Amino acid sequence: MKDVLKVGYVVADEDEYAPLRNKVDALSAKRSDFYTREGHVFSFEKDGKTIEVHSILCGIGMVNAAAAATFLAGEGANIILCSGLSGGISGIKRGELTIGTEYIEHDFDLTPLGYEMCKKPLQKYVYKADEALLDVLCSIYPDLKRGVIVSGDCFVGDNNKKEFLKNTFGAMSCDMESAAVAYVCDLAGIPFAAIRRISDDAGNDAADSYTDMNNLREDVLIDLLIEAVEKFFNYNILWN
Repeated sequence: MKDVLKVGYVVADEDEYAPLRNKVDALSAKRSDFYTREGHVFSFEKDGKTIEVHSILCGIGMVNAAAAATFLAGEGANIILCSGLSGGISGIKRGELTIGTEYIEHDFDLTPLGYEMCKKPLQKYVYKADEALLDVLCSIYPDLKRGVIVSGDCFVGDNNKKEFLKNTFGAMSCDMESAAVAYVCDLAGIPFAAIRRISDDAGNDAADSYTDMNNLREDVLIDLLIEAVEKFFNYNILWN
């Protein structure tokens, strides 16, 4: 059983990362950047064990998120988490908190070559959540809504697109990073989870709803992730 647990934490947007930056002194965090991207390292200790967290403000979008996750994997992360705001697709309301059970890149398209939408030749394209990590986080936060998260390099703010994502993938929510990080973690064999807060309904009025919530720079997600990580001491399955 390991005595140091390394947790990577990916956050895409400046307004989503700002609440963590405001807690740097309280966390005794130190700057540890990913190339030109801002990052911080902080840790918790208990009963001879240490949890070391490396957070990265990766920038919006799939490439940025995958690059940050790859960097964290190379650093030896045992677990990678991400958080941010998401559009609600099905069975979810604004302000609710979600966790992914499956992650799909919804805008990967080789249909002109005869493949199904999102299918990648000779490789997996639906990335399943790590069951142990999923169970731990849902034990800590029983109110998390579980479901399929779809991601792509576009902001979804269109009723027709929303219905497509719901009907094609059974999507609960959509964002621009989670599936990219899930792919890297699946490739590297690292447990991953995305906890996202619903900011809008991904429909025609989504842009205004998202902007209103994002501009608030609320610390809901940052506080939730920090609290969850501190409780990882209590779950031996994460330390094996």
